Amino acid sequence: MPIPEQDVVRISPPPMTRAESLYIPEVVKGFGTTLRHFFTSFGQGRTSRTMQYPEVRREDLRVEEGGLNKSNFRGVHRLNRDEQGRVKCVACMMCPTICPARCIHIEAAESPWQDREKYPAKFEIDELRCIYCGMCEEACPVDAIELTPEYDIVGASRQEMIFDKEKLLHVYDVTIGGKPM
Repeated sequence: MPIPEQDVVRISPPPMTRAESLYIPEVVKGFGTTLRHFFTSFGQGRTSRTMQYPEVRREDLRVEEGGLNKSNFRGVHRLNRDEQGRVKCVACMMCPTICPARCIHIEAAESPWQDREKYPAKFEIDELRCIYCGMCEEACPVDAIELTPEYDIVGASRQEMIFDKEKLLHVYDVTIGGKPM
């Protein structure tokens, strides 16, 4: 059913002036914004979000400085251990299923323990492919995978940045006490 003509409101924009048609006022406003940001960014100005890494590290900053909220920062992954020191993962395949980057690969095997059916015989995360969204951490029903506040991991090759089960458990061992590595 078409809209009746009396219900249609026609709006015509006012014609642009010669200066407006050349976009001169908008260009001047843009240059003004650029210059304001340029001059206030020297030092630690109000518009500067630059951190002088490695002299200033993220964990050295207070939450008020730069608007950084350390409580929701997501860094390198770790696999948590249970009370007996075993890997907490039950190989439910929720984390690789939900991962948008498809960087988690798990091979499940029958568990040698009586309290669970499966465990990960192989667990790998490609840290270079990961987008650190935290969806794997949210999807895990047993809180086996966690993102730590550690962010300065390096590797000389792509293979070094693929974290296997042993390396992820090592990150747990190192970060469980005070979190940072």
